[in-house]
Amino acid sequence: MQTEAHPVSEMLATAMEAARQAGQTIASHCLADHEITFKGYRDIVTEADIAAEEIVLGMIRDRFPDHAILSEEAGGTNGNEAHNGYTWVVDPLDGTTNYAHRIPLFSVSIGVVDAVGPLLGVVYDPLRDQMFVARRGKGTRVNDRPMHVSPVTRLAHAVVGLDWARDDAVRQAILIRLLQLAPRVGTIRALGSAALGLAYVAAGWLDAYFHPALGPWDAAAGTLLVQESGGRCTTLNGAPYHIHLTDCLATNGSLHRAVLALIETHDSDPAMDDPHLDRSDRTASVPLLAPD
Repeated sequence: MQTEAHPVSEMLATAMEAARQAGQTIASHCLADHEITFKGYRDIVTEADIAAEEIVLGMIRDRFPDHAILSEEAGGTNGNEAHNGYTWVVDPLDGTTNYAHRIPLFSVSIGVVDAVGPLLGVVYDPLRDQMFVARRGKGTRVNDRPMHVSPVTRLAHAVVGLDWARDDAVRQAILIRLLQLAPRVGTIRALGSAALGLAYVAAGWLDAYFHPALGPWDAAAGTLLVQESGGRCTTLNGAPYHIHLTDCLATNGSLHRAVLALIETHDSDPAMDDPHLDRSDRTASVPLLAPD
């Protein structure tokens, strides 16, 4: 019987080790003055992004030299396609704006993707020493404890996370969605780290999270965490999600149709007709605003 050239368990151990080492480097300098470079509109990079990326990519190249890598700062390396079907998708510091402003909410995200989709996912919060881990078909864990999405079924009890895109027009679209969501959900949080937002849905700490402008490195690990914890991921229009699409809604599954009904269209109020919504979730006294 032919053995696997690179056992999945070995790849997972490497992802966890690389995330922890990169995270420790990031955390050790989080209160220092940072070298901030603008690589685009509202898009910054610090010396910590580069240092963390060097740690992660160096470890991957050393142990899996024939694997492809797609990383936020370095881009694609080792070719666009892995010779044996594995691609590592890396965000060495997700939440750079938080980090640069000393807001203690950022993470390292490492995913491994094969021909089917995300195979492994690791998101590490170095300040809280929280390691979120998923393996396709094997469930999820945070610090070796099993994770499950929340049991919340009513919008009025839901905690919804989101993050802002850099583009002005996309931000305006987010505001329109917020006008639909805010009167009906329990509360809304903007996190600044998409990887942590997805991990929190997987852990049951958030009931839903959406982002209109993700990169593959933001979502490769986090969406696998959600799915393996029993949640659901689609685009903001309800289409099947994959990591090369930019918009994503992740929920505990129970709330997916209700949240989707509020954010996918604004011409009417589809949530009022959704049979999954209890009337107590509806705020009739608050007018719903829609674009012209």
